[in-house]
Amino acid sequence: MADTPIRFGVLGCAEVSRTLSKKLSRAITLCPNSTLVAVGSSSLDEAKEFAAKSGVPPSAKIYGSYEAVLDDPDVEAVYVPLPPKLHLGWAVLAAKKKKHLLLEKPVALNVAEFDQIVEACEANGVQFMDGTLWMHHPRTSKMKEFLSDTQRFGHVKTVHSIFSVAVNDDFLKNDIRLKPDLDGLGSLGDAGWYCIRSILWACDYELPKTLVALHGSVLNEAGVILDCGSSLQWEDGKTATFHCSYLSNLTTDITIVGTKGTLQVNDFIIPYEEKSASSSVASKTGFMELVVTLDLPQEICMVREFSRLVKSIKECGSEPESKWLSIRRKTQLVMDAVKASIAKGFKPIQLGV
Repeated sequence: MADTPIRFGVLGCAEVSRTLSKKLSRAITLCPNSTLVAVGSSSLDEAKEFAAKSGVPPSAKIYGSYEAVLDDPDVEAVYVPLPPKLHLGWAVLAAKKKKHLLLEKPVALNVAEFDQIVEACEANGVQFMDGTLWMHHPRTSKMKEFLSDTQRFGHVKTVHSIFSVAVNDDFLKNDIRLKPDLDGLGSLGDAGWYCIRSILWACDYELPKTLVALHGSVLNEAGVILDCGSSLQWEDGKTATFHCSYLSNLTTDITIVGTKGTLQVNDFIIPYEEKSASSSVASKTGFMELVVTLDLPQEICMVREFSRLVKSIKECGSEPESKWLSIRRKTQLVMDAVKASIAKGFKPIQLGV
């Protein structure tokens, strides 16, 4: 295939989405097979300010509306870091405009919304991917190799995942993740998303049969989750737990215990080092560190893979890669079930069969 880069637009660079926009704009600019050609915000002044402060290429067009980005014929794909309440409308419109879609997590407020996004993407032949960065880190593939080794690891018995961060009072009062009119999923949609995805990843994306939210969940006055946990049970006896919180000390751990081995990671979401990452494994052969080095940060790895898929559609007539839709939907189903269990007084929720 030719080396022509995929041309990106960014929808959303207001204050509420600026950190994500800046990070991914940089990744798109530095990625070898993508280029940033347009950014748009709800006002032209916001878009200009973002472009000036975020290293947006001088050649990129600056728009004062999201529609203008989607209507730009030079834009082939869009990255959308808008608040989750806005995802459905803009994701569906982007798909209808034939723009390939890199959509920030949580993708939707519930699985019904997600299915509408899927329908639009499939109907218009556009590639979809969610912005879960650690999935694209080379360490993740290396860890999966160990988990797939039946001689050293065996089979999964239990998984424990934690993502917590003690936020400040300003965050608790003002962050969009805690405002029902912008997000409303709180720590479950943010930190819990990573925990749920890591558990499903470890279990080869097999849905649990039963899930129950753990007692002790903390909600703010608007009913948004600040802190929660859940226990998951599979039909074959596998179990998992996770804890996600805005009220506990910073922890980003996952432990996967098998019949013959164990894998542990203390920084699975954002590795401590940008150019290398490790995980600890133990088996009958002893203890060791699995160390992976890389030349590009994980966000650039994600953009590179997304752009590769888009290029394959554009230049080779390939069908969009559907695995990201399936993985994303299962993540959403589990997240919805945790929320339902909390709402029902911590009652078990049936999922898989």
